[in-house]
Amino acid sequence: MTDVTQIQTTTMPMRKFRIRWSDVGDHLVLILGSLFMLVPLLIVLQTTTTTDVATIKNGPELVIGDQFGVNFDKAMFEASGFSGENTGMSMLKNSLILGLGFALGKIAIGMMAAYALVYFRLRFATFAFWLIFTTLLLPLEVRILPSYEIAQKLGLLNSYSGLIVPLIASATATFFFRQFFRSVPEELVEAARIDGAGPVKFFIDILVPLSQTMIAAMFIIMFVFGWNQYLWPTMITTEEHMYTLVRGIKQITQDLEGTNIPEYGRANMLALIAILPPVLVVIFFQSWFVKGLTESDK
Repeated sequence: MTDVTQIQTTTMPMRKFRIRWSDVGDHLVLILGSLFMLVPLLIVLQTTTTTDVATIKNGPELVIGDQFGVNFDKAMFEASGFSGENTGMSMLKNSLILGLGFALGKIAIGMMAAYALVYFRLRFATFAFWLIFTTLLLPLEVRILPSYEIAQKLGLLNSYSGLIVPLIASATATFFFRQFFRSVPEELVEAARIDGAGPVKFFIDILVPLSQTMIAAMFIIMFVFGWNQYLWPTMITTEEHMYTLVRGIKQITQDLEGTNIPEYGRANMLALIAILPPVLVVIFFQSWFVKGLTESDK
């Protein structure tokens, strides 16, 4: 029996290991792209471990210093500016409120607008949809002055309502939710109507649970969009306790224009902290994000 197995193993042809150069090229491109994205972050991380004087004198180095904890304490708990109210914790709180308010508000408005356009059979529903869709051609910079004037007349300056409400409407969310609602089978609507479900009950009990993946996808897009806002918070907030992280980082780096030493370690530490929440949101909702944008048959 052993002789037979030895003969079979010796007669079996050996597989040749072939290098697929296309896979090597793909992985090389991915590695180079990752390094291209990570090297600036590593440089920022290195500058948070050295003193500001050393950063100005020597620039970014390969040496890791011992100032990481000091810069973290200064960034998060030490106030800057004139009022002494804009610490890193307060700016982080303002950025979280802005990002969550943008995301949740735009999702709610977009879902209700799409629900009305799809299920209420309005006479000019198509025209209304295309009118909403054309607002995508108008970026924030085009309509920021009239938006600011309206917010000022309504007394929304230096408030969370002023940061969120004027920009809460979203043609992007309306478009995606409209496409999703149109993919819901008509039989489901008829079954809900037979069971006595009204418009509100059908929306809350059926459409919202079915839209979980789409909600997650829109949440990522809108949260990152709101978190990274700089121009609108700069115009709508003049008091330091309402500054967001992006706004506060700019204020710290402006010390270069005076006689003070710019606080590179503190500013770069705040920059790293500002990167973390969007990254965590994308990682947490990654699978739902792909499903929400690719699945069409529900």
